[in-house]
Amino acid sequence: MSVKDELAGVLANSLNKKFKDYKVAYFLDGVQETPTDIKEFVSTGSTMLDLAISNRPNGGIAVGRITELNGLESSGKSLVGAHLLKETQRKGGVAVYIDTETAVSEDFLEVIGVDINNMLYLHLETVEDIFEAIEEIVAKVRESDKDRLVTILVDSLAAASTKVELEADFDKDGWATSKAIVISKAMRKITQMIGRQRIALVFTNQLRVKLGAMFGDPYTTSGGKALPFHASTRIRLKNKGQIKDSKKNVIGMTILAQVIKNRLGPPLRKAEFPLYFESGVDDEGSWLQVLKEHGIAKVGGSWYTMDDHNGNQIKFQSKDWSQKLEDLEFKEHCYDMICDKVILKYTKADLGIDDVTLVEESMDE
Repeated sequence: MSVKDELAGVLANSLNKKFKDYKVAYFLDGVQETPTDIKEFVSTGSTMLDLAISNRPNGGIAVGRITELNGLESSGKSLVGAHLLKETQRKGGVAVYIDTETAVSEDFLEVIGVDINNMLYLHLETVEDIFEAIEEIVAKVRESDKDRLVTILVDSLAAASTKVELEADFDKDGWATSKAIVISKAMRKITQMIGRQRIALVFTNQLRVKLGAMFGDPYTTSGGKALPFHASTRIRLKNKGQIKDSKKNVIGMTILAQVIKNRLGPPLRKAEFPLYFESGVDDEGSWLQVLKEHGIAKVGGSWYTMDDHNGNQIKFQSKDWSQKLEDLEFKEHCYDMICDKVILKYTKADLGIDDVTLVEESMDE
């Protein structure tokens, strides 16, 4: 451990005395707590997406930060948001659902595992009302039980209007930009408010095609640049295809998620998982696919072979996978192997410019 610089210590003490209301100067030495520390995560329901976001075991979205889930219609944004509420309640926290689309299915929330009797549901129509409600929630949490986990899901920002939009004539100038202005002002305040609290704030947002875009990302999101700037994590979801049963009925879809912005770990990582309409994310099904991709579970015909936690080779079919994971020691063994393969280890790369290849990649690949 390096010796702290004496002058730096003097400056830290002086600054903390000057700003009496709260501490402002820290050393990132791992000894003292700092505002940059992320102590807690809320799972998305998908192990592979959790690892892609946080790059650590038992991760997910960060508490005390803002997360955006964006995508085209029917890409699973609300479903992943519902899983976040379920995981919050599982950890003893309070789930808050702010609905602007009037499209909440109580039956589906219950099927996923959300306790709707204890979920706070708010129906709000304007951006101003949304942020006033968030501010009130944060203030009350501070007063009553600041140690209680709270996850606020705003579904969705794209569907919310502003008070100016509701009152303005569409042929008048100015109303179209009012939403971005309101969100920009609110985000600066809300980001600071939740940063020191045990609160996770999640927005779903709709992707829209950029008119005239010839290069780069062909999509943009509603509400201007404030949310993309203030969000610690932005996750883009895409429906890769339908899942059908033996009678050709559509029972789910395969979701491709890409972490397009990430302050918790390496960005631009992807995760794929099945999502069923009657049960939500099939997390265990995605485990087997990852073990197969990394050569841990080998396939021969309809059979899989791999080593268990005792080093013995086992043989099974995909239909038996859930039953295999009922053995908790075997399940932990599989989870550890997945983490070992998926988590990126930070090392100094001994590469020159000639050793690096730039590849343009899109979600459509």
